[in-house]
Amino acid sequence: MCRKLQRSAGPVKGARLEAVDPLAPFSEKTRGWFEQAFAGPTPAQASGWPAIAAGGHVLIQAPTGSGKTLAAFLYGIDRLDRAPGAGLRLLYVSPLKALNYDVERNLRGPLAGIRSELRVGVRTGDTTQKERRELLKEPPDILITTPESLFLMLTSQARETLRGIDTVIVDEVHAVAGTKRGAHLALSLERLDALLERPAQRIGLSATQRPLEEIGRFVSGD
Repeated sequence: MCRKLQRSAGPVKGARLEAVDPLAPFSEKTRGWFEQAFAGPTPAQASGWPAIAAGGHVLIQAPTGSGKTLAAFLYGIDRLDRAPGAGLRLLYVSPLKALNYDVERNLRGPLAGIRSELRVGVRTGDTTQKERRELLKEPPDILITTPESLFLMLTSQARETLRGIDTVIVDEVHAVAGTKRGAHLALSLERLDALLERPAQRIGLSATQRPLEEIGRFVSGD
């Protein structure tokens, strides 16, 4: 299920989004790669891509193995590939450090498939000081990180590399919504938005649908 979210004072409301051609938002080379690599979009992708392309915050709820990570990433990759070289623009945040490295590996296929020169970086508690300096000197187009590392970036010189971000993907939302760790992440996301010329689009990924309203509010920032 995909829900397009709006900022509101009350509960988050949404509707299932349908599209005749979910691949319509993509460039010809991205579409060609996907059609060669897959039989077709999964439900999470078919409803997610049009919602993401429309702008606004989006929550994608689907079980593990449903393709929701690619649903969140592919539109951003396609968009960045059309205008490369503008610095860090897409941020992925997951509370699971091991998942971050899996995601980095899984992005290699799409990037190679569409022959993109976009660069992906990973920053976690395991990132060495040398690697952090390299990320600061030459920020990647896409950064994969944890809530704690995002907080550290926002309170250091590294925050300057975040000023060009326009999309934030928050994975495993159900694991942090309503927790102390989630409250800290929500504050970091608000601090990030305060750095930006305009608030970043947020794409939340969740393996569960409950508590739906709480998860939706977390993603939209209400």
